[in-house]
Amino acid sequence: MRLVVIGTPGAWHVERIAVTAQRRGHPVDVVEWRRLGGAIGIGAGAPGALETFLPESLDRAEVVIIRGMPTGRLEEVIVRMDLLGRLIERGTPVINNPRALETAIDKYLSLARLAAAGIQVPRTIVAQDAEGIRRAWSSLGGDAVVKPLFGSCGRGIERLATAADLAPLLAAAEASGDGVTTYLQEFIPHDGWDIRILLVGGASFAIRRRSATDWRTNLARGAVAEPFSPPADWLALAREAARVLGVEVAGVDLLPGSDGRPLVLEVNAVPGWRGLAAATHADPTDALIDWAQERTKSPLPAT
Repeated sequence: MRLVVIGTPGAWHVERIAVTAQRRGHPVDVVEWRRLGGAIGIGAGAPGALETFLPESLDRAEVVIIRGMPTGRLEEVIVRMDLLGRLIERGTPVINNPRALETAIDKYLSLARLAAAGIQVPRTIVAQDAEGIRRAWSSLGGDAVVKPLFGSCGRGIERLATAADLAPLLAAAEASGDGVTTYLQEFIPHDGWDIRILLVGGASFAIRRRSATDWRTNLARGAVAEPFSPPADWLALAREAARVLGVEVAGVDLLPGSDGRPLVLEVNAVPGWRGLAAATHADPTDALIDWAQERTKSPLPAT
């Protein structure tokens, strides 16, 4: 298969995908987001084509794998996602598709859709003005976690356990004429660990992420990964969460609630697996190439 990986040349996951695919005989081109383009009109690209894509390797690709979200100004992000959407309409599989990427990266939208599907998630509130933020914090028991609406690797996540913790956020909202979009989530007491289940098509991998020094269990913040065999119902929950959001390659984060049942904290549509591979001695990259091959043969089942 002719494979295009969209991402940053030299990045660990991009290189790992390219090397693995090439070792298995698949031609690969790595394309940066800024190189994406399109042409509309008869005579654009191949004779008679009404729409073609740039660079040429993208137009000829049999499958595209996304590694990283598009950056830039709003109009740049929109046109990059539109190009991928048009590529899908032409019949080229894109893993993960742009609609799934847009949904998963928006923590509020993704959790709202999961909750609407009957999946247990933490209580979550988005507010913008100081009074709304204060009420939200109080309704969450005066102990909440504030997160960026868009973010990863634990960056920007803080616990607001006291009124003093909340004060800077309220001051920022009061000083801003447009308000400060604030994503607040109930703090869930835990024993210093959570679970990441990585789904790659039909394959699954799992680790327990444990931290002895920080309530945040992100590996990027120093947590330790260890192999984990999820119970069947936890794995089924992860698969259902990924299905609801339309994510083919998903990192699903689970945490036991007070009743022992797992809550879905997040579904990551551009999940990393470097730490997982080191902890489990299993390389999900081969599973990704297997899934890409499968996607060239048949469309996704309807969701």
